[in-house]
Amino acid sequence: MPYATPWRGVTLVPMGTSVLSLRMDGELLERLRDRAARRGMSVQDYVVRTLIRDDFDERFQSAVEETERFYGTVT
Repeated sequence: MPYATPWRGVTLVPMGTSVLSLRMDGELLERLRDRAARRGMSVQDYVVRTLIRDDFDERFQSAVEETERFYGTVT
């Protein structure tokens, strides 16, 4: 069953979870806490959202490049 996330009405479908452990220095963690707090999010949610956005950007850019190869660059 899809559920709403706090990110601009995005709906995600649960697909199971895995654990990723990160080691970071205190300064980076504090910056992440500050950024997450400004958005009303936990550090975990903020990091996951950032990774999802970065992954989308890469996949979108690949799709654009593939389309340009197929159709040629439109100017």
